[in-house]
Amino acid sequence: QVQFVESGGGLVQPGGSLRLSCVASGSIGNMPILGWYRQAPGKERERVATIGPGSGAFTMYTEAVKGRFTISRDNTKNTVYLQMNTRKLEDAAVYYCNRVPPYPWGQGTQVSVSS
Repeated sequence: QVQFVESGGGLVQPGGSLRLSCVASGSIGNMPILGWYRQAPGKERERVATIGPGSGAFTMYTEAVKGRFTISRDNTKNTVYLQMNTRKLEDAAVYYCNRVPPYPWGQGTQVSVSS
């Protein structure tokens, strides 16, 4: 099975930006749908951004992040990205990338927002 390794998390002030990266251990070219998920303390994991096959022209976002986050994929690098702009306090969570439906989960990357 393919494994995903997320990176790029950290502490940022509200309104700031952050770019998350996720490298797969195998080819993502044959994975039609990929997504970024997040899990905040005491809450269930939720998928916040979804990207379709190929160049990723199809994308979908939850209302909470629509207009602020952008998902993209580079199949030549087996990498998925999440550009996070205009960060809000409620964006603090552990972020994971995975296919849809997901393989076993990786470690994720912690994103924190300072007040």
